[in-house]
Parts: sequence; C-alpha cells; structure tokens
Amino acid sequence: MQYKSTRGKANNYTFEQAVLAGLSPDGGLFIPQSIPQAPADFLTKWASLSFQELALEVLSLYIDQTEIPRQDLKELVDRSYSTFRHKDITPLHHVKDGLYILELFHGPTFAFKDVALQFVGNLFEYFLKRKNAGIENKADRHKITVVGATSGDTGSAAIYGLRNKQDLDVFILFPTGRVSPIQEAQMTTVLDANVHNVSVKGTFDDCQDIVKGLFANKDFMAKYNLGAVNSINWARILAQTVYYFHSYFSLLRSLNITPGSEKKIHITYSVPTGNFGDILAGYYAHQMGLPTDKLLVATNANDILYRFFCSGVCEKSVGEDGGVHETLSPAMDIVVSSNFERLLFYLARDAAVDAQVPEAEKDVKAGEIVNNWMVDLKQKGRFDTGAQVLAEAKKIFDAGHVSDQETCDTIRSYSHPRNPSQAPYVMDPHTAVGVKAAETVIPKIDSQNIVISLSTAHPAKFSDAVEKALKDQEGVVFEEFFKTVLPKEFDGLMTAERRVTLIPRADEALVIEVIDKELSK
Repeated sequence: MQYKSTRGKANNYTFEQAVLAGLSPDGGLFIPQSIPQAPADFLTKWASLSFQELALEVLSLYIDQTEIPRQDLKELVDRSYSTFRHKDITPLHHVKDGLYILELFHGPTFAFKDVALQFVGNLFEYFLKRKNAGIENKADRHKITVVGATSGDTGSAAIYGLRNKQDLDVFILFPTGRVSPIQEAQMTTVLDANVHNVSVKGTFDDCQDIVKGLFANKDFMAKYNLGAVNSINWARILAQTVYYFHSYFSLLRSLNITPGSEKKIHITYSVPTGNFGDILAGYYAHQMGLPTDKLLVATNANDILYRFFCSGVCEKSVGEDGGVHETLSPAMDIVVSSNFERLLFYLARDAAVDAQVPEAEKDVKAGEIVNNWMVDLKQKGRFDTGAQVLAEAKKIFDAGHVSDQETCDTIRSYSHPRNPSQAPYVMDPHTAVGVKAAETVIPKIDSQNIVISLSTAHPAKFSDAVEKALKDQEGVVFEEFFKTVLPKEFDGLMTAERRVTLIPRADEALVIEVIDKELSK
C-alpha cells in the first residue's frame, strides 16, 4: 500500500513517509493509493474479534508487513489500548429503542482523540527507535518536532500520547479562552520537558492556519523535521475506522443477529463534526464494505458543512473572528474543516472529472479541481462544487445543525428522562449535538432503523455546559451529576502547576520565535 496527495502531484509515499510528513509537499493531504476492501468473509471472520484484534486486521490492510511486521503492529496496537479504562475500548451503550451511544471517551484524556493519538504516539516512537538504532551521539540522532493545533481534545490527547518520548518535542497551539477549563488544564499541567503549550489570542482556525503555514515553510520544516498530529495525519483517520467496525459487530451481538444473515437493519452513524476527521473514518469504513446506510454530519452554529450538504456550496459565514461562533460545543467551533479535502478528492474524482478522461489521469485532474476549490475558499470565501458532486455526496452523507438551546435541552432530557423505563444518561454537549441532529433529520428511529451516535468526550470535560443544562428553573444543579459523573482523575487538576506560553495575536512569526527558543535549550 502506497499513499498519494489529494492535490494530485505527490505519489508513491510509504506509510511511514506519509505519517511522519503529515502534510504532502504539494499542500494536499495523504490518502491511500486505493481504498482496500475488507475480506469477502469479514462479516463472519471478524464478528467475534476484540477491539485490539479487529484493529490489527483493519490496520494490516493499509500497512505493508515490509514496513511494520505483523507482530510489531500487534505489539503497537496492544500497547496503545492498554491505557484505556474499559475492556471494550469503545463500548456501545443502548439508550433507548433504536438509539445507541458509541462511547469513545475511555482513554487517558476522556476524549475520542485518544483512540487515534495513543496509536500515533507509539508509531512515532517506533519509527524513531528504528531510525536511531545504534546511534549513541545525541547530535546525530533523528528527531521530530510535532506541531499541532487544537480546539480542545486533540491537544491533551496528543500530549498524553507523546509525553516523555525520546527524540521528540511536541508544540500544541490552542485559542486563548476558547477551550474548556478542563481541556486547558489537561494540556498545561503536563510538565514533561518535551511538551510545550502555546496559547494563541484568536480562534482555532487561526491556530490551524499557523500550523499549515509552518508545514509550508520548507526551510523551517527541514530545520526541525516537523511532524503532524492533527487529523491531517493519515494515521489518525486510519485508527478511527476501527471503532466503526467494532460498533457494528457489538450492535449485532446485542440484537442477537448472526453476522451475514438475511435479517436486515438500517444503520445511521450520527457524528458531531468539526474538522471532519471522525466522520471521514466512517466514510472509509463504508467504502471498505461496512454495511452503513447513512453518515450524518452533525454541526453546531458553525454549520458550513451542513450548508454544503444542502447546497453543494462551501461558503464561510461573515462575522467576527471570520465567522467562527463561540458555542457550548467548542471542539466543533471550526469554519474550515481540514479533512473535508480528503472527501472532496473522492467526490471530484467520481463526479467532477470528465468521464472521457483516461483512468491514469483522473487522480491528477481530481487534484487540480480540489486545489482550485481550496484556493477559491481561501481567496473568495466560497466554492461551488455543482449538482453532480452534491448528488454523489448525498448518496451516503446527510447533515443537520443544532443550536445551543437544543444542545442544553437534549442533555437535560436524557439525563432526566420522562419515560420511567429509560435510564438516565448524562452526555457532553458534542454528543448532544449528534443525538439531536439524528432526532431532527432521521424520520424514524426504532429497532429496524438504528442510530449509533458517537460520543466524543466525557461530560466532565465540559462540566460548565452540562451544569448549565442541568439547572432547573430555580437554578439548582442536579447533584447526581457530581456524584456519578465526575471522574476521580480530575481531582486537583484545576489547581495543579501549569506551564504555557501566551501569544498576543495569531502570528506565525511569533510562534516560530517560541519554537526556536524552546528547542535552543
């Protein structure tokens, strides 16, 4: 398996090269040369596998044994998920008839990013150890400087995955005051010497633009050998495909359905969506053969993706901070979703490239189309893909958007259900967006039309929003939240020692100064 760029000008990269580079030299994102199909008998062959065993099978389709021997890959997988608190890693929770919550928050930082970044951290370490085998002189050793932007969860998950790794430094940029207090504390209280937090006065999109600028700066990238942990890194998308397969088999077991039997159910995955990486993993799983009816893009007030799937036009909204609205679900407060480019490549190739173009030239032509769309979005604030591309997208995708008020109402209704037969379930605001979008968009949710809504974070990570939702008319907070939901790992976190560098404005040059200063030590 080799990798290519969404811009059509870079090809024949190995998995290791794609992972370590993060961003393609032509400015695009790495994708597999072709999407592999799951084995013809995977519905029966994989049905009873554990998460770790399933991960080994899925990852092996994308990683040649010549690059990572199967036994080495197994050890990487086992080590990555040994840090999770639940034996099923990503358990499926039945909430009510037809609605299931896929809990992705049982890793070290209580967020779905752990599923990918525990694996990515071990991958970086594996590649570095292999490159540096037998090299004792510190000056001669191969080193990586990881730079990432976060709207909250990526930062802490990356830090916990990379802390104290030899020959590796990690710099995480986050928007000042725009991540939850718990998220900021999780990042800035990690005092390992190789961890550097940078608080930038601006938005997540500003931080993301700075990171992209650093990767486009060839001299700077070469000087520090930059590596990426944002979801532009292909390994993150790949790791996340596993829990779609795992949840499917978990669902069949809970319903006593024999995999591969003629008993049919319709499954929609509802995914709270910011940078488009989580739902893109679902798209790859679907393309590999996972029986999925729809992938529902659930957005908050930052609804550029919702508007695209309604019209085929990708257009930034006009307003303060470049159109970014501050909401109760801050990890989704994003305008330009980096991973959306990966989907656009496939849509362009299937629906925008002229059918008369020879097969060998379609990738290049699709890359040119995607590049033009990206240039238009940056320069004009919009691009229009046309009716054919929209029709192709809607074959698998649907979309919905949810207000802050609806988010609060959803948290409250599930934590204190009116139906006495339904057990209370406290969800974080992002999970609530996914659940409410499903309730709004999907005509019927029952035992035959099932929704699996992805829960991307533990509710305690967004306790202010949950507390707001759980207040009754007298302003009293439900005590059950504090008794049953807050993890013991958060005790003392808010008062622990912190280390962070403040940047007064979104300026790439200022970030370069910080990196130069820290690495010169």
